[in-house]
Amino acid sequence: MDEHTRQRIFKPFFTTGKMERGTGLEAASAYGMIGNQGGDIEMDRERDYGAAFRMYLPPSGREIPGETGSTADVFTDRKTILLVDDEDINIEVVREILELLGYSVLAVQSGRDAVGLYRQKKALIDLVILDMIMPGMGGGDTFDALIEINPHVKVVLSSGYSLHGEALRIMERGCSAFIQKPFRIEELAGKLAEVLGGKS
Repeated sequence: MDEHTRQRIFKPFFTTGKMERGTGLEAASAYGMIGNQGGDIEMDRERDYGAAFRMYLPPSGREIPGETGSTADVFTDRKTILLVDDEDINIEVVREILELLGYSVLAVQSGRDAVGLYRQKKALIDLVILDMIMPGMGGGDTFDALIEINPHVKVVLSSGYSLHGEALRIMERGCSAFIQKPFRIEELAGKLAEVLGGKS
């Protein structure tokens, strides 16, 4: 990655890929999500190709409950979330946040992979976080395919844009909730608890 890209990678609407891959908001959204928590994200400057990012998050301040049962009991109640986003950096950031919140995470980077994995593991997956803008099979088509598999699937739609246009139409088709990037950990935690019926 050249120096020009390094200097602009976290600016909104800057993208290193083709326009059809998204909006150019991906790295900026990830930077915003980390910054909102009082953390930081750095790019490795030693690489001449590709990119590696380091994420720093402050301690959550949440108490770690004592052992009240067996290890099996603890993991029995752990919810599993399918995270769908075509950008590596968003997968890394949101996975880290979800795991901090105590969720198990399955992650894929395309709508087709999401549909295939959900078809195989729908009994295991409690909720889907779905990026709206992805190349190939976008958020709308992916949502429609998921509800064909399970009309009661719980989906939180995620986008760097506000709730209008295609996002609003997806919500009107029965999507569970919408969250705009970049979001705070508390905002995501509340949204997930709401959709999961307060049992997250």
